[in-house]
Amino acid sequence: MFGVTGDLARKKLMPAIYDLANRGLLPPGFSLVGFARRDWADEDFAQVTYQAVKENARTPFNDTVWQQLSEGVRFVPGEFDDDAAFDRLAQTVAELDTQRGTGGNYAFYLSIPPRFFRTVVQQLKRSGLSSPGPDDGRPGPGPWRRVVIEKPFGHDLASARELNEIVNSVFGHHSVFRIDHYLGKETVQNILALRFANELYEPIWNRGYVDHVQITMAEDIGIGGRAGYYDGIGAARDVIQNHLMQLLALTAMEEPVSFDADALRLEKQKVLSAVRLPDDLAAGTARGQYTAGWQGGVKVPGYLEEQGIPPDSHTETYAALKLGVDTRRWAGVPFYLRAGKRLPRRMTEIAVIFQRAPHLPFSATETQELGQNALVIRVQPDEGVTVRFGSKVPGAAMEVRDVNMDFAYGESFTVSSPEAYERLLLDVLIGDPPLFPRHEEVELSWQILDPVEDFWAEHTKPDPYLAGTEGPASADAMLAADGRAWRRL
Repeated sequence: MFGVTGDLARKKLMPAIYDLANRGLLPPGFSLVGFARRDWADEDFAQVTYQAVKENARTPFNDTVWQQLSEGVRFVPGEFDDDAAFDRLAQTVAELDTQRGTGGNYAFYLSIPPRFFRTVVQQLKRSGLSSPGPDDGRPGPGPWRRVVIEKPFGHDLASARELNEIVNSVFGHHSVFRIDHYLGKETVQNILALRFANELYEPIWNRGYVDHVQITMAEDIGIGGRAGYYDGIGAARDVIQNHLMQLLALTAMEEPVSFDADALRLEKQKVLSAVRLPDDLAAGTARGQYTAGWQGGVKVPGYLEEQGIPPDSHTETYAALKLGVDTRRWAGVPFYLRAGKRLPRRMTEIAVIFQRAPHLPFSATETQELGQNALVIRVQPDEGVTVRFGSKVPGAAMEVRDVNMDFAYGESFTVSSPEAYERLLLDVLIGDPPLFPRHEEVELSWQILDPVEDFWAEHTKPDPYLAGTEGPASADAMLAADGRAWRRL
């Protein structure tokens, strides 16, 4: 694991490894090797891992499990451009092979800034660590080599293609796992179950019944300590290009012939290749930047006052797009995507909003509180599904208004959902790739977003919005022009 000193490793990856071990899903010989610039011994890294597990693990701490896991913990200090350090890494891994019986199977997790991907991948090749087994990483007998890459996968189409060429040339595309942690969430996978395991929704999952779709990822926090990464990236590149495009693809895709990786990815690629931008990007997109305001009763600074942010930065902290999907199923149905920071609450959801009834045999006063039917898939934090429909209010009058029928994971299942990284790390180790975007999907997403980023860079600057509010007025105007409105956060 490269980047073991970062927040992701401490808060997500190390606890996920422990939770997998605690659930009996890792082999007894599983080993974890950390690589970083710190002057640590194996015991120091083991202590860091122990603290991360104690503070952030989802499952109860079990000393027996930890003792077995800690026996395979090693640390190699060094810089990414240090040949000798990677030679020591190769030696350490070879020794673990002999001591722990890991069978020559190596997964390399690159939890590092993208600018270092090329250097690390080339070092893995030079040192012989990336040399695949006879099957080139495909499922089957023989040792394998796999590499895991965290987003962002480039910052535009050209850089994404360059990155893909570098990584695929060393590992082969079957052995490259691009982590989008949203795809590891139970609720995201439940989109497939909801659509294709039931007959209830699929007949109305099309342009004949759906008015529009809203996909939202809202955060109530600012950029925190991520100024160095976030400035120059912005909300669209950080969230829409990967997370929300993947949610759009899962919502709009046709039924795959099976749930294997190739079949699932093929249907997602078809959707992404059919996505169309609005003709007028000024009217069909919006972006904003939060200013000082109140969040949860606390005064918070604006984006330009955050530490490390230039006072003239045009990086957006809110982005919204209107997209079309030119397929027989979805032609004419707009997909509205939005993502932002310093919004009223943390929430990710997919809302399928249905058309209004063509005729209501009630008076206007009887239905004035009746909206549109909706099916809302709540990805986080309150994972579940809500169906909104009209119902008669008890009483003598025929008054109809919206009610919700709700399914919550926490109430329906006694087993708690595993963290997304647990599922994804396990999939890497067993070589099961359906939940990992292929390079074709990454490049198609950049093809959609690049024209928007170019337009914004040339013609616009972010509209201000107060921290703690629902975003800039231009985003509301984008939907109002179509006679629609965003769901309240």
